[in-house]
Amino acid sequence: MRNSFSEKTLRAAALLLFSGFIFTACKKSSTPATPAASTITSIVSTNGSFTLLKSAVVKAGLDVTLSGTGPFTVFAPSDTAFAGSGITSSVIASLTADQLKAILLYHTLASKVTASEVPAGPNAKVVTASGDSVFVTKNANGVFVNGIPVTQADIMASNGVIHAIARVLLPPVGNLVAVAQSDTSFSYLVAAVLRASQGTTPVATVLSTGGPFTVFAPTNNAFRAAGFATVDAINAADPNTLASILTYHVVPGRVFSSDLSEGAQPATVNGGKLTISLMGGASVKGNSNTTSSHIIATNIMATNGVVHVIDQVLLP
Repeated sequence: MRNSFSEKTLRAAALLLFSGFIFTACKKSSTPATPAASTITSIVSTNGSFTLLKSAVVKAGLDVTLSGTGPFTVFAPSDTAFAGSGITSSVIASLTADQLKAILLYHTLASKVTASEVPAGPNAKVVTASGDSVFVTKNANGVFVNGIPVTQADIMASNGVIHAIARVLLPPVGNLVAVAQSDTSFSYLVAAVLRASQGTTPVATVLSTGGPFTVFAPTNNAFRAAGFATVDAINAADPNTLASILTYHVVPGRVFSSDLSEGAQPATVNGGKLTISLMGGASVKGNSNTTSSHIIATNIMATNGVVHVIDQVLLP
């Protein structure tokens, strides 16, 4: 989407953490940087905006590590970011130390990278302390990590630097097919991918081993609204017709929410084009759709791409 999360826990967390991500990009704050007299652990422990992060760091046993010589870079979710991601103190209490450690190491780089040193990208690959990768972009709108904006950059510590971010980052659960399989709200999509793969296009293989891709993933309700009342109806459909529809939902490369722009028309892997709108909330429209599909969750990471959840099936 590796770490010690149980699949059940991570599957539940994936949609929880990323649902409701707001598309407004926050520019990095002009707030003066914290003097570099304290370690990262000390800053997190004493800054009233990071109380939930402090709880997670202590429970994960990373407070000693982040007090060490480093240097480190930490993308730090504030309490507001935790709340926006649906993570409360009780959620943190329900996770094991190893589960929290896996998440927190995904927020940590084993080097000091200030905002001015962030690669311009777009979406430059950076390996985290967990061994997974995040993708960073720096442009006129600010700095973004996996499409999530940095809200305050360059909080300097004696052993590195902290960048506050607007949401919690969640490591990928696997490839794009595994991401869909990890969430029951995508069971129709999974059935469609498997059925389509029985035709001339190996959709499941491509989405498992190819990429990177961006997938606009319709929910089960979206498939029902498109006329597929049951999984049996999907399994009775023509595989090549399904393949044509599904590949219309796939865009080459990683396109995070921060990369979407009003009126953009990204090309899909089947040669068609989609139309993006950000007016009144982010949406995407297929060529034969009469209305746009709302993008209801964003930036769900896969090892070979990124998933955005939509509420309509896109029609070529």
